[in-house]
Amino acid sequence: MPKKKETPADEKELLYNKLVATHPDAVLKGDTIPYTSLNGNMYSYLSRDGFVALRLPEDVRKKFLEKYKTTLVTAYGIVQKEYVTVPDDLLMKTGELKPYFHMSYEYAGTLKPKGGKKKKKD
Repeated sequence: MPKKKETPADEKELLYNKLVATHPDAVLKGDTIPYTSLNGNMYSYLSRDGFVALRLPEDVRKKFLEKYKTTLVTAYGIVQKEYVTVPDDLLMKTGELKPYFHMSYEYAGTLKPKGGKKKKKD
């Protein structure tokens, strides 16, 4: 059986950047690990292992996992229960992935905001 063609890391970063650019309010952050967050809640990122992860609400997550035959994200031996692994072939289809990225943004907006870093008193 032929191996699946791997998408080079640089191309994945370009495709992730293109995806983030589809949402007018999404801001790409991170120096070493590109990610997006809203109110302190991360909702997407490009992992060091070279895959894109999206945080999705439970109903959408289940359908996504089934439709794209993918898995929940596992990082450092821990399953991230709200994050799905975006298959490489789907990452190349920005138009098809865009609605899921937008749902990810909307879902992050429903989560309790995380507090910012507290400033030290002099």
